[in-house]
Formats: sequence, C-alpha cells, structure tokens
Amino acid sequence: MSNLTITIATRESRLAMWQAEHVKALLEQRGHEVSLLGMTTQGDQILDRSLSKVGGKGLFVKELEVALEEGRADLAVHSLKDVPMELPEGFVLACVMEREDPRDAFVSNHYPDLAALPQGAVVGTSSLRRMALLRARRPDLKIEPLRGNLDTRLRKLDDGGYDAIVLAAVGLKRLGLASRIRGVFEPGEMLPAAGQGALGIEVRSQRQDVIDALAPLAHQTSWLAVSAERAVSRAMGGSCSMPLAAFATLEGSTLTLDAAWGDPEGELALVTARASEPVSDLASATALGERLASRLRARVLSSGGTLHPAGANPVAG
Repeated sequence: MSNLTITIATRESRLAMWQAEHVKALLEQRGHEVSLLGMTTQGDQILDRSLSKVGGKGLFVKELEVALEEGRADLAVHSLKDVPMELPEGFVLACVMEREDPRDAFVSNHYPDLAALPQGAVVGTSSLRRMALLRARRPDLKIEPLRGNLDTRLRKLDDGGYDAIVLAAVGLKRLGLASRIRGVFEPGEMLPAAGQGALGIEVRSQRQDVIDALAPLAHQTSWLAVSAERAVSRAMGGSCSMPLAAFATLEGSTLTLDAAWGDPEGELALVTARASEPVSDLASATALGERLASRLRARVLSSGGTLHPAGANPVAG
C-alpha cells in the first residue's frame, strides 16, 4: 500500500488534540505524512445548556464531518462515546482502536469516595447516565450540571462549586491528570457509556485508501464490544436525553453485554439487563446488542419508564 498525505480533523480541546496527535504518530510510524486541522465545534461553544437540550453530542462532530465532506480533511478522530449511533449517509466508522480504561472516575478535593460524601453534597456531571446511576446509589446527593472541557470542569471543582465531580477516567489519564482520580467506579458500580474509553475514526465511505491505511490501527476485540454497546443505544433510540449505559467484555469468543436504563430524577428504580453469547464478527455483536435492547426496552416500559422513539436523533448519551 502506498503512503498517503493525510489531514486529521479534530476539536481543539486539549484532550481532543491529544487523541489526534496519538493517531497522527501511529500513522506516521507507518510512513504516512500527517497534519492536523483544529476546529471549534458547536458543542465546544455552547456551555450554558445541557447537551440534551441543544442537540446532543453530535454537536461535537458535525463541523468535522463538513471538513471531511469538503475535502479539507481525510479523517476525524473522536471519543467513540461522542459519535452519533447513526452516521450521515456517506460516512463510516473506519476504525475502532484498542479500548483504554472505560470506567468513570470519582474526583474530589475533600472526600475519598462516593460513600464518604455527606448527605446533600453537590456532585457535578451533565451526563444523564451518570445522574441516574449516582441517584440510584446515593439518592440523598445533589446532582448539578457540569459542562466544559476537562480543564474547565476541574477548575470548577477547585473553585469550590462542587464537593465532587465524575469524569471519564481515560481522559484524565491521557492528559497526565491521573493523580486527580480519588477512585474509579467498577462497571458493576457505575456502568459505562457505550464506547467509553475507545477512539473511533470516521471517514468518507468512498475513501478506501484511507480506510486501508487505518486498518493496522484497528483492534477487533474492542470493535466487537463497542459494536454491541452501540447497538443497544441505537435500538433504544439512545440520545443525550436518555440515561442509558451499555458495556461489553469479550472472553474468548463469548461476549457478555450489560445495559442499564435509569431515571435521572431518581423516581424509578434502575432497570438492567444482561446477555452473554458467542460472537464471531461485527454483525453478530450488533445482533446481540439489538436483542438485549429489546429485553431492556420491555423492562423499562413495564417499570413505568418512557422511551424516545428509536431513531430520534440517536447519539451516544
């Protein structure tokens, strides 16, 4: 395969730039010439409202897709949990890289863990999934919105606005901020978002040359797991306005998939479902996710919960 000249579209946050630089280095090691195109997205600009109210996490990828469509960039690097479940026509997820830590992290300047927080303590997160899971564990806490990039969120904590905040562990680790983590929530304690901890690379579907160049970066085990997770979210109509979690692990050929739906107001009990089956390819992993979503959907409705119709602005929540 001939070497390419590749431009990577990326958000300009410190974490997004780290991710793009990481992919750039891996492609350069394989002989490609790579540059970055930094961009500010709507999701970066709108900080005074929750994503569920302004269009979802797809706001973080739209401008990058426009750059791909116009030929100003050849690929876009995303945190996979920010990638819409349905990509626009003409775009494909060409590569899922090896997943790093998928867990959520507890960050606090005064308390060692969630259990140590006093009644009424203020915890910051703008993820409806985290809100629902936190309320299921500690209904006495006050959950407050927290938007902004990683550095902004940590600054808001340090300024005293929150007793603790919950962030993706992987972002803190990638930026050398692992020392801020007081503890991590194991998946059994707080189920991760679909795709959390993995990087996904998006390209135009007709760019077979770029797809071929990305093939050595793909990690099949991670791709199988996140395909099942994303299938759950897609089938549930998952969006930032839906408090949904999905997490899969692969042992041998057997994929074990857990999903949870919660009420962010804490009025309904957490609804969970699990499935475990052998999978051999992305299609069988996706089918497993769809079957589990059907089971979860029925349980949510029987518990008195409400769901948005499938396909309604489906993005990672």
